[in-house]
Amino acid sequence: MKTIALVTALLLGLNGLYAQEKDKPRASPLMKTEAIVGDVKINIQYGSPSVKGRIIFGDLVPYGKVWRTGANEASVFEINKDIQVEGKTLKAGKYGLFTIPGKDKWVIIFNSAWSIWGAYDYKEKKDVLRVEVKPTMVPDDAEKFTIYVEDGTMYLHWANTKVPVALK
Repeated sequence: MKTIALVTALLLGLNGLYAQEKDKPRASPLMKTEAIVGDVKINIQYGSPSVKGRIIFGDLVPYGKVWRTGANEASVFEINKDIQVEGKTLKAGKYGLFTIPGKDKWVIIFNSAWSIWGAYDYKEKKDVLRVEVKPTMVPDDAEKFTIYVEDGTMYLHWANTKVPVALK
């Protein structure tokens, strides 16, 4: 009888901790961007980490390594029709959006695995499209990582780095 009471008390305590953790705001909130380019509807979902005084690219996010392009889960890029990304066709669908940051060039990756945590289970063989773009250094630091689409260009902006990706 004591064992049953002890197990019940432990389960109730764990349930309470889980409920508190579940309701806690995320350190890197989940953000969504919706845009229309031509007749293509674009939905992007990503975790938005903050700089918090850290050196971002080349340190927290190393150069030359696959990055989930945000925080927590892999970022998701979804389109309802085919689109041109930097002049290359990306078929309608849902993709994991990964990047390989570099000082002078970034590789933008659309991968068939979109429902994974971070880039831990990223597999290059599942890449659907890769394009290279040039990052720009900008004076307006972005404290929070942001992905947005403006005038047919998707921008990845964090700290003093802005990465344009042409969409058509």
